[in-house]
Amino acid sequence: MRWQDLRRSSNIEDRRGMRMPGGALGGGVGLLVLVVVALLTGADPRQLLQLAGQSSGAAPPGATGPGDDSASQFVAAILGSTEETWTAVLQASGRAYREPTLVLFSGAAQSACGLGQAAMGPFYCPGDEKVYIDLSFYEELRNRFQAPGDFAQAYVIAHEVGHHVQQLLGISDQVRGLRQRQSEVEANATSVRVELQADCLAGLWANRAERARPLLESGDVEEALAAASAIGDDRLQQQTQGTVVPETFTHGTSAQRVRWFRRGLEMGTLQACDTFNGSL
Repeated sequence: MRWQDLRRSSNIEDRRGMRMPGGALGGGVGLLVLVVVALLTGADPRQLLQLAGQSSGAAPPGATGPGDDSASQFVAAILGSTEETWTAVLQASGRAYREPTLVLFSGAAQSACGLGQAAMGPFYCPGDEKVYIDLSFYEELRNRFQAPGDFAQAYVIAHEVGHHVQQLLGISDQVRGLRQRQSEVEANATSVRVELQADCLAGLWANRAERARPLLESGDVEEALAAASAIGDDRLQQQTQGTVVPETFTHGTSAQRVRWFRRGLEMGTLQACDTFNGSL
């Protein structure tokens, strides 16, 4: 992926190495419990964040702007590209794009949604409109999930930014209201549609970014598709539980995640990413 010449976003908050309130970096038994609960119940990790960190207080701000290391430069470049893409896409439909902040953290981070833990993976918090990522997730993506490559890493960021776009479009508020009236199984099914739409929006970003400036190299698309496939609910449940329970899915199957990312990549329109009508 040719990302080196991309504009770097300044909307980076670097909390790596910062200690959480109480002097800990996070992790331990509490982290293990949260991970097990998420895997066994199919709960949305972002809901568990709220339960885990309600009383932790606000986190102090980190350093602003990307660091000099290549990892944070890469993140800033991809975030900058999403800013350019979504500013243009929303402007074309008469809307303004409000740029999110991306928080780099180590181990754990306090957010407006509660305490974020590295083992839960990257997440977006609508309460503060920030994307949170511990860069060790990329090692897990490469080693545990066998999904290496810089475009696979870019897909992860673009997916979380997709949740921010859903927030700006009012989709997130509509979904929260809907889920309050649904059974647990129905709410899980709604969450799947939300996540698959974020996958499609990530593909839309890749489509528009490539049109604006050639970014993709041979094998890049396959990298992103491998990442999407690796983190499907069915595959993760099979790996961790040895069995698959579809009614607990919250993010979609591997095949669905690949299908919707590819749809956004190939069509590049908001209309193509309507996961709330019709079959998945």
